[in-house]
Amino acid sequence: MTGLLKSFQQLFAPRQAIPAGVYDYQSPPDDPRNYRLHLRREETGDGILIVNASSILHLNRTAADYAYYFVHNANADSVAERMSTRYAIDPEIARQDYLNFAERIRIMIETPDLDPVTFLDFERRLPFSGRLSAPYRLDCALTYRLSDDQASDSAPVERVERELTTSEWKKILQKAWDAGIPHIIFTGGEPTLRADLVELISFAEGLGQVTGVLSDGLKLSEPAYLNALLQAGLDHLMVVLHPESDVSWQAVKNAMVEDLSVVVHVTLTEDNQSAYKDIFNRLASLEVQKVSLSAAHPELSAALAAAREWLASLDLELVWNLPVPYSALHPVALETDDAKIEGAGRAWLYIEPDGDVLSAQSNPTVLGNFLNDPWIKIWKGRAEPA
Repeated sequence: MTGLLKSFQQLFAPRQAIPAGVYDYQSPPDDPRNYRLHLRREETGDGILIVNASSILHLNRTAADYAYYFVHNANADSVAERMSTRYAIDPEIARQDYLNFAERIRIMIETPDLDPVTFLDFERRLPFSGRLSAPYRLDCALTYRLSDDQASDSAPVERVERELTTSEWKKILQKAWDAGIPHIIFTGGEPTLRADLVELISFAEGLGQVTGVLSDGLKLSEPAYLNALLQAGLDHLMVVLHPESDVSWQAVKNAMVEDLSVVVHVTLTEDNQSAYKDIFNRLASLEVQKVSLSAAHPELSAALAAAREWLASLDLELVWNLPVPYSALHPVALETDDAKIEGAGRAWLYIEPDGDVLSAQSNPTVLGNFLNDPWIKIWKGRAEPA
């Protein structure tokens, strides 16, 4: 009976299973779309496809197979032959399914503001549901040092005694890539105060990771420095705007003319809360399309809600799932009365300047040290939702 059951399972099981792992694709220089794809295939056969580090598709086994072939630039006829063998389906059906899948991905690539959850109609899990083999993103606080004009309480400097060296950060980036983490954001403190930021971006890009930087923008007002970041391969940038600073506005202007995805973060304070309309109007005039938002104090919750509504009236996109300057008060929390963001500790993790791993910037509970502890110990040691 056991032999008969085994034969039955083999008859209907997918043949020639694609191995679990991370696969990436960078479009050639002559492709005007200039896109990058990262596919992470889980042991279960499911996977995630990350398009330009901004759109995440949660794929079932069959869709993950098609994504694998798309990332490897396979032609439709060869895909049809392989899929028909693996799943015992008609080759023409497999071929058409692959062409439909490829067309949907191309729509995503060519339409940056597209919401794949509501438009592309993929069969997939909901974001953050199920068990993941690794997070989608790692937020790396390279330093808690701040620019001279920043308040000392803008970073939790008391939590760390030393900063990792360049070689130690490279070991972490390699370890993250080996674990299947395709997206790195360099944050702080102020990451541009690290002399090795360009080198670390270049190293991560060389591995195949997508990279972003969260900066106060002061050094980005220097065109030569911004160009160095771009030449290293920087994919996206969040500028923490200081509305009272001409240098900060210049940094935004410089970034907006580059081939770079840019988000501008605004922190509402007692001093600027009444000027939020002017701030956002000016950002819109610079053709900024994405804005991140937080508040310096809980007393500013009403101003935060009003600012969110004004953003909507200007058709500016509110970005909530990127790291922000040290603050747990954000617009999404206003809707749930809970400052905890759903993806923290699952979709992304946060590393302090000494290598300690937190589920989120605002949660001081240490899960381990990324440099010294085995990755599997850190990941398995988290409290998974039931």
